[in-house]
Amino acid sequence: MTETAASTTDSGGDAERARPSLDRRRFVGYVLGGSTLITAASMLSPTAAAALDLEVPSLPQIPELIDLEDLQTLAAAPTAGLIAVRIDEQGEAHFALPRAEVGQGIVTSTTMILAEELDLPMDKIHVTLAPARPELLFNQLTGGSNTTVSTFEAVRVAGALARMRLLSAAAQVLDVTVDELRTLVGTVVDAAGNILTFGELSSLASSEVVERVEVVLSPPETFRVIGTGRRRTDAREAVTGTKQFAMDLDVPNALPTMVCRPPTHMGKPVRLRNKAEILRMRGVTHVAIIETGVAVRCKTFGQCIDAIRKMDVEWDLGDLKDESDDSILERLRRAEIPMVVPEVPVGARQIDLEFEFMFRSSAALEPYAAIADVRENSAEIWAGLKAPILAQTNIARELGMLPNRVTVNVVTSGGSFGHKLFGDHAIEAARASQAMGVPVRLMWHRADEPRQGRLHPMCTSRVRATMLRDEVLTFEQRHTSVVTDFSHGFGEAITSALDELPTELGRRLGGLVFSELIFTLTQELPYNLGLVTQLLSETDQRFSTGSMRNIYSPDVCVAAELTLDEIARQIGQDPLELRLRLIRDARVRRTVEAVAKRGDWGKRMPAGTAQGIALHKEYKGNTAVLVEIDCRPATVKRKIRDAVTGPRVTKAVIGVDAGLVVNPMGLEAQMQGGFMDGMALTLTSSCHLRDGAFLEASWDNYYYTRQWNVPPEMEVVIMDPGVDIPGGAGEAAVGSSAAAVACAYARATGRVPTRFPINHGEITFKPKTFIPPVPPSPTNGLKFTY
Repeated sequence: MTETAASTTDSGGDAERARPSLDRRRFVGYVLGGSTLITAASMLSPTAAAALDLEVPSLPQIPELIDLEDLQTLAAAPTAGLIAVRIDEQGEAHFALPRAEVGQGIVTSTTMILAEELDLPMDKIHVTLAPARPELLFNQLTGGSNTTVSTFEAVRVAGALARMRLLSAAAQVLDVTVDELRTLVGTVVDAAGNILTFGELSSLASSEVVERVEVVLSPPETFRVIGTGRRRTDAREAVTGTKQFAMDLDVPNALPTMVCRPPTHMGKPVRLRNKAEILRMRGVTHVAIIETGVAVRCKTFGQCIDAIRKMDVEWDLGDLKDESDDSILERLRRAEIPMVVPEVPVGARQIDLEFEFMFRSSAALEPYAAIADVRENSAEIWAGLKAPILAQTNIARELGMLPNRVTVNVVTSGGSFGHKLFGDHAIEAARASQAMGVPVRLMWHRADEPRQGRLHPMCTSRVRATMLRDEVLTFEQRHTSVVTDFSHGFGEAITSALDELPTELGRRLGGLVFSELIFTLTQELPYNLGLVTQLLSETDQRFSTGSMRNIYSPDVCVAAELTLDEIARQIGQDPLELRLRLIRDARVRRTVEAVAKRGDWGKRMPAGTAQGIALHKEYKGNTAVLVEIDCRPATVKRKIRDAVTGPRVTKAVIGVDAGLVVNPMGLEAQMQGGFMDGMALTLTSSCHLRDGAFLEASWDNYYYTRQWNVPPEMEVVIMDPGVDIPGGAGEAAVGSSAAAVACAYARATGRVPTRFPINHGEITFKPKTFIPPVPPSPTNGLKFTY
């Protein structure tokens, strides 16, 4: 296949032979061979390449120079040219997005980006989810709030190049210059009023060879779609129940399948004592022991539940069988890293605070679910997966096949929060299908998720601040955690980009293990606090853990911001005034000031209520959150049927600077969801470990934020920092929200909380049985409606 080069000017005119230097809006793209128009981008783009122009850091906080977003984008860049936009003969655009839609709205935002550069109505653009494509390497991994950051320019380049080629084709048909043409919602129009549709031009604009072309992107001041609030493209399907998730797919003979799981976390099955009895039960077609439990396939999920409840299984309880919250906390304390400043210098004073954060479940509203059809020499999987290439590799290894014999189809997920970075559900479905020799439609029971699913690790966070008069000389934070599992491919993607960094910086980051590397690239205190050190140590690999939304940041941020409030209290300064005095980033300052003004910081509050404010800087942006909380006894003890209540956050103002915003409505929804996560982490949601088992099972006793705990007043303030590239937003509000609620609680009660969530010490429910591991199917659901 031959390759020809071409270039374009700002006017979109004919190709020139001379190749101009690339500036911020001039990119290289490719016209791919085909019968209709197909275009792709070439990266590194100038923005991604700019991340390489770094000096050796003089300060210990590396995210100010290069952060997790930069390395993710660098890792994805080499294969950006393999992601193509196709214009069909009906004039509609097709794009297979190599990321996972898990409710964050990236299908909508990607459609908007293409609509901007193509000048095509959004309903003529079809964005689907790409199946596992091993050739994309690290460019098919969804996480770290990186989707829009890493795909923004590549998608724009492919769209702009398609539009340029369509204009050039129209110029040939109409015998005019490109300068005399314009696009208008999927058509090309000349000065005489002649109109050609994109569909009519698609074949003519195509190429039989790969051509290298330079293209100029639309400047931000001309945007008509990007930056405007748009409802989600799947909104109607979501509210009418027609949106399809894994369990909705019509795969022939894929019958409902569930797994009887062990009573202890990470236990294993030994044998099923009554297999013959189970096989005789109504609806049961197959039973098989797999690594994680005993799988049963039936005609209905209700029959699966009935069969599981009848199973008599011998279990290996594993080496966690005698562990509890207290014993794991003791292990963590033994692994804590010492502080550097051991004694108070003459004339100075120290603040020492220690915080504990319990295990939390990262389960989403949609339980783990996958369909698998494993044949003798091939397999096909359907599942919500954020790392489908790794899932394909792992499934192939489990099945004893080559990866190219396994097809992995990525399906829209009903939430993730880090949960679906792992392919646990897809691997389990593949195991069951292979063991049974038939297709399976596997779904976890909701009771399985908190007990056997991925957990946010238990951790401690210790802070020591040394002050001289009103100035902070040192700020030390030591974060100690149960091991966070990064085997989902995230660590490999990041380390693959280290070779692109300047030698000294690459050496410093390359010497860290995955968890330390992620911690170092994400943790940044945007304050002048003298000598700042934030260090991570991890211990105990026996738990099933994962990268829950915002990974380390919520716990680190809560500890740091509570310490800031304590510094303010000891020096007699208002918490907001202290932060404004210490903030060293102008964009962060503007966000905090906007939130404080909109939330009326400092107003008089009744006893037992208070305001709290906190901020977090990460993902090329920042968030600030102001809350009001009511901790008065009448509120804390309010009665709601079958509910956990406690302190009530009555108002929340969330300020977000996420760089250039593609869809403000989507960003507002992300901030609201992030706030609900953060509030739950501080007030209500955790898993209690007792004798190797987690007590929580399903949402009725895993106390995530409920409607009765949602603030009646909530506002999102979107900042305009005047930049032309987006930042990450998917996780941005979690840390600052958790910290603001914690700070407000401390001010309202006069006590700095040290264990989170604050209600963890009280178990207000009767745990469900561990044998059998699932409750009976409900037959009286209408009794529980409101």
